[in-house]
Amino acid sequence: MNSDLGFYSYLSTAIGFAILIALLSTSALHKYHGKNLFIVCAVTLIWSLYIAILQSHTNTLILALLEWLRYASWINFLLGMIRSDKEDRNRSSSYLSNTSLWCIAAISLVMTITPTISLSSYLPESLPAQTLKLTVYVIIAISGLGIIEQIIRNSTSDQRWIVKYLCLGAGSLFAYDFFMFSEGLLFKQIDPQLWQARGIVNTLVIPLIAVSAARHSTLNLGIHVSRHVIFHSATIIGAGIYLIIMSAIGYYVRYISGSWGNLLQITFLFGAGVILATLLFSYKLRLNLKVILSKHFFSYKYDYRQQWREFTDNLANNEGDVPERTCRAIANLVLSSGALLWIKKDNERIELLTHWHIPEPDIDVSIEQKNLQSIAHFLQQSQWVIDIPEYLANRGMYPNLEIAKWILDIPKVWLIVPLVLQGETLGFILLKKSDVSRNIDWEDRDLLKLAGQQAAIHLVQYLSEKELTEARQFEAYHRLSTYIMHDLKNILAQQSLIVSNAERHRHKPEFIDDVISTVENSVQRMNRLLKQMKAGERSMQISSVSINTSVSNAVASLVKNDPKPQLLLSPSDTVISANEHQLTTIFGHFIQNSQEASAKDGSIEIETNYKDGQTTITITDTGSGMTPDFVRDRLFKPFDSTKGLTGMGIGAFESKQYILSLNGDIKVQSVQHQGTRITISLPSQPVSTDENQLKSLEATTLNS
Repeated sequence: MNSDLGFYSYLSTAIGFAILIALLSTSALHKYHGKNLFIVCAVTLIWSLYIAILQSHTNTLILALLEWLRYASWINFLLGMIRSDKEDRNRSSSYLSNTSLWCIAAISLVMTITPTISLSSYLPESLPAQTLKLTVYVIIAISGLGIIEQIIRNSTSDQRWIVKYLCLGAGSLFAYDFFMFSEGLLFKQIDPQLWQARGIVNTLVIPLIAVSAARHSTLNLGIHVSRHVIFHSATIIGAGIYLIIMSAIGYYVRYISGSWGNLLQITFLFGAGVILATLLFSYKLRLNLKVILSKHFFSYKYDYRQQWREFTDNLANNEGDVPERTCRAIANLVLSSGALLWIKKDNERIELLTHWHIPEPDIDVSIEQKNLQSIAHFLQQSQWVIDIPEYLANRGMYPNLEIAKWILDIPKVWLIVPLVLQGETLGFILLKKSDVSRNIDWEDRDLLKLAGQQAAIHLVQYLSEKELTEARQFEAYHRLSTYIMHDLKNILAQQSLIVSNAERHRHKPEFIDDVISTVENSVQRMNRLLKQMKAGERSMQISSVSINTSVSNAVASLVKNDPKPQLLLSPSDTVISANEHQLTTIFGHFIQNSQEASAKDGSIEIETNYKDGQTTITITDTGSGMTPDFVRDRLFKPFDSTKGLTGMGIGAFESKQYILSLNGDIKVQSVQHQGTRITISLPSQPVSTDENQLKSLEATTLNS
C-alpha cells in the first residue's frame, strides 16, 4: 500500500511537470530564463518518473545523481534570475559560470554519490555514509532558501509581483527537503511517509511556477544582489553549516564516550557555540570573508556605490578633524591600519599635517625636505600610487624616485597615495598594511587615485577655512588697533591743547583745575584702552543710559571750544541699553566735527526729542557744509579723512556702525557753504516722572 502511495505521489509530479514542459515549449522556451526553467522541469520529470516506476528496484547511485541534478538545475535557474540584464550576460551568464562555484558543485556531487557506491538500497545500513549524504542535502536546501531570500529582498515591487509565486513554490520545495533530511539526520533514517509525500509537495507547487512564468513576457527580471547582502547571507549559511557539522561531531562524541557521553556532548556543543560566536565577532574574519566573496563571486572587486557612500560618510562625519578623517577614509578603502598625511605649503615645503594610528616620525623635517620633495615631484609627474614593497623589489618600475630610509623603516609601510587637485599634487598619504590587507591591482589603484582627488578637495577647503579664520582674527586685531589709535589721537589732542595754552593761562587757578580734570579724564581713557588691548576686544559694558545725560556730557566736554554748542533737551528724558562711554564719545565726535567745520562766530545747536519710542538727536551747524557726493561716498568710509595727517578717517565710520548696532539710524543733510544737519534716531524708552526731573536737573547743571 505504501509503495502504491509513493508511486501515485511521484507519478502526479511527473505528469504535472510534463504539462508544464508542454506549456513552456510553446511560450517560454526562447525567453532569457525559459531554457533554464525548461531544464528544471525536464530534470524534475525524469527524477519523479525514476522514483515512481523503479522505486522498488532503485539504484542509489542513480538516485543520488538525479537528486543532485535536480538541485543543481533549480539553483542554476534561481541564481540566473539574480543577474539577468544584458550587461551581466556579456560578463557572465550566471553565477555558476564562475570557476569557484563549479568547484563547489563538483565537491557536492562527489560527496553526494560517493556514499552510495557500496550501498544496495536508498536507506543504507552504513550510518556514516548516510549521515554524509543527508548532511550535503541539508546544506543544499539551506543554500536554496538563502538564494530565494535574496531574490525577494532585492527585487522591486514590480519584480516582486512577478516572482512571489515562483519564490513561494521553490521555497516550499527547499523548505520541505530541509525538514525531511534534517529529520533523517536526527533519527538516522528518512521517514518513509515524508518521502512519499514529497511527490505531492512537488506537484502542488507547479501552478505557482506556471503563474510566475505567465506573468512576465521575457522572464528577464534584472534582479541584482548587493555585496553587502551576499556577505551576510554567506555568513548565515556558513554558520548553519558549521552548526550542522558540530552537531554531527557531538553525536559521535556522545556515541563513543559511554557513560560520559551526555556530559562530553554538552561540553563540546557549548564550546563549539562559543567558538562560532567568537568568529562571528571577529573583525579580521569578516574582512577576509568580504575579500573572498568579492574575488570569487563578482566581476569587479568593489561595490562602487556602497564603497563611495562609505568613503563620503567617513569624510563628512564629525569624528576628528578633516585631515584625520581623510586618512581614515582612504585607509578604509584598502583595509589599511594607519596613515600619515603630508601637505605641500605655498613655499613648496612639505609638512606632516596629521597622523592616524601611526606614531609621528621622529625626524628633522627641515633636513628631510629633499626626500619628501622627491616623492612629491615623482607623484606630480606620474600621479601613480606607489606600492613600496613593489618599489623595493623592482626599483626600475619607479624611475627617479628615491624614498628615504626612515620611511622604509616604518613598520608595515605599504602605499603612497597622491592627493591631486586640478593636475597639481597637493600632498600625499602614506598607508600602513594591516594583517587583512592584500596585494593591490589596477582596480585598487584607480579607486585610490579617485579617492585622493576627492580628499584633496576637502583638504583645500579645510586649509582655506583655516587661513580665512586667521585672516579674520588679524582683521579684528587691526580694527581694534585702528580704534585704539583713534582714541589715542583724541587723547593726544587734549594733551596738546593743554600744552599750547599753558604759557598764557598757567597762573590761572581755573586753568589748573581744568588741566587736572583733563589729565584725569585722559588717565581714565588710557586705562580703558589698556584693558581693551589686554582683552583683545573693545570694552562694551552695557547698561541703561540716559540719552539726555549722555548728550549733555558730550556737550560739557566741548563747551570751552568755539563756537559753543547750544543745547535744547527734550522735557521727557529717555533711556537706551548701550555702552555709556561709547555713546557719549559718538555724540562728542559729531559735535566736535561741527565745531571744526564752523567759524568761531558761527552757531551749533543740539536738540533732543522723543516720539513713538524713538529719540532723535539733531546737531545743526552753520559750517562749511559738504557736497551730496561727499556725504554719499566718503563721509562714512573708513580711513578716508579730510584732516590730512591729523585725521584717521575712522571716527564717523565707527560712530555709524555703533548706531546701527543699536538698531538706530543716522541721516546727514548738508549744503556746501551753508551748514550741516545730522539727525541720529535711537530706539528708547521714557523714564519715570521723578527720574525725569532728576535727569533734567543734572543736565541743566552740566549745561551751565
